[in-house]
Amino acid sequence: MCGICGVFQFDGAPASRELVAGMRLALRHRGPDGEGEFFQGPIGLGHRRLSIIDLEGGAQPIANEDGKLQIVFNGEIYNFIELREELLAHGHVFKTRSDTEVILHAYEQWGLDCLSRFNGIFAFALWDENRKELLLARDHLGVKPLYYTRVGKRLLFASEIKGILVDPECPREVDVKSLDQLLTLRYVLSPDTMFRGIKKLPPAHFMVVSAEGMRIEKYWKWTPKIRRDASERELIETYQELVEDAVRLQMRSDVPVGLWLSSGIDSGVLLALMTKYAGKSVHTFTIGFEDGEKSNETTAARALAERFGARHTEMIVGPEDYEAYFERHLWDLEEPLGSETAAAFYFVSLISGRDVKVALSGQGADEPWAGYPRHLGAKLSSAYSRLPRFLTDGPLKTILEKSFSNEKLRRGLFSMSEPDLTTRFIKIYSLYTPEAKARMLQPWVQEELSGNGNGIRTALRRLQSDVDGLDPLTQMLYVDTRANLPDDLLMVADKTSMANSLEVRVPFLDPRIVEFVESLPPEYKLRGFRGKYLHKKALEKWLPKSIVYQKKKGFDNPIDKWLRGSMRHYIGDCLLSETAAVNTYFERSYIREIVARHEQGRGNYLRHIFVLILFELWHQRFISAGMPVGSAA
Repeated sequence: MCGICGVFQFDGAPASRELVAGMRLALRHRGPDGEGEFFQGPIGLGHRRLSIIDLEGGAQPIANEDGKLQIVFNGEIYNFIELREELLAHGHVFKTRSDTEVILHAYEQWGLDCLSRFNGIFAFALWDENRKELLLARDHLGVKPLYYTRVGKRLLFASEIKGILVDPECPREVDVKSLDQLLTLRYVLSPDTMFRGIKKLPPAHFMVVSAEGMRIEKYWKWTPKIRRDASERELIETYQELVEDAVRLQMRSDVPVGLWLSSGIDSGVLLALMTKYAGKSVHTFTIGFEDGEKSNETTAARALAERFGARHTEMIVGPEDYEAYFERHLWDLEEPLGSETAAAFYFVSLISGRDVKVALSGQGADEPWAGYPRHLGAKLSSAYSRLPRFLTDGPLKTILEKSFSNEKLRRGLFSMSEPDLTTRFIKIYSLYTPEAKARMLQPWVQEELSGNGNGIRTALRRLQSDVDGLDPLTQMLYVDTRANLPDDLLMVADKTSMANSLEVRVPFLDPRIVEFVESLPPEYKLRGFRGKYLHKKALEKWLPKSIVYQKKKGFDNPIDKWLRGSMRHYIGDCLLSETAAVNTYFERSYIREIVARHEQGRGNYLRHIFVLILFELWHQRFISAGMPVGSAA
């Protein structure tokens, strides 16, 4: 797990060594074990290394036999041993034991088709001297990030936006279209970022860059086809085999592998299987929060660790710890997110990074398996949307408005009367409604957005079109897995873990598992009101039913209580100040209104307030101040 960066000059001018050196420096936290570079005419590649595979021989960049191919790589190819054996049979000669060199020879052997053969998490840049082409690629589910932008006659790319912002000619401007996405979805969809002109290479895509320009294509062409050719028992056994093999592959490392452990079944089954394959105690890590007794998982996680003989480390995060990191976490994430739990990942990464370089995580089991309450809403909405509009828009709507104060539940319920599936999804996700945005956005922002068309709908519809004709639940799970997961949760896990020089692996996002789950009929994911149905049945093999069917706890923290207490000054400093940047984009009267309503208990606007605070802090750090990226101070 590393950091990569580079420059390509479209006009053929020599790539700037000084610029690439600065980009590498901005990514030093991603790779404290070493660095390297390659320059040849218009191309410059930079690398920071976190040594995990082939500790002695895996330094990058790595070249093929004749030096005509050069690569810098961030990630892991879990099936590199099998691919290496296949390539040896084809006559390829290896000089290292690294998975990075496997990518080079796979490209030599299969060209761009090699991408579909990789089982791993990756973002890499490969320079092909013979073709005079640069290949950039990102893994199937977007576990590893890759950003790029064009500045004048050069393309810049990096594992983090900070690497790109080293270029003094790179503008620092808010992308208003992305701001609209943030207020609606609470994150920004690929390929956009909050920075105008800086893009994310979408998951499962590659980019080929040459003097003629750039082209981007999708290489993972999988679209679900629902299967009904197997019994429940057969499906359970197949899934169990896939999970076991994913954990086996992801345990491959030349350094110890730990585990992020919660009280839940997903990390619990990983612990059971890791213990089996490690043949010794696994090091587990858990955090909890002061004042977070209702959602803390420390006691149950500790019991799970004891059950499997793990070496367990835990940390209780207090408001002082949280506030000390609160502003820094925007530096690490590089974009604001409407998630109160994002900063929490930093602390579990912090305690993990003190003892291991690699940790497995149970992330990725909820999105494909219908593990969230909104997925139940997607199922119920099909029946609800067929009710007469005079009923759903009249008395039922009034009842719902008066009966439910929970913001997440209200969103799901209000979306059910929407007959159009894409619009229904947007309503389920929406933090700020169109009516709220009409009141809060400054006129110039609304005018700029009006010329953009319906950007959010277009972006979601692009994903949803892959699964047209399938049931609403299957469509929503497909979209969640390719939007919410990579652009929110996985991005947070990558940035906060790499801030602590830690690699995080996600076995449940093995592409073979995702394809298997997405091919299942919806009743195997959501049975009645029970999500993750077949997933839980399969996990009974390794965990007692009392754990498998316990009530789910979210990765919550008592941020609302802290914002009313020791962190109350952020509301005044970030939202109510006359000099705040939010005043440029939002109406102050509306912000004052929602703050007053929340503090008086006339509504729950925690997430609404929180995302505005984060936008202000992000703007101060990256846009207003224009702080040099070489320092996180």
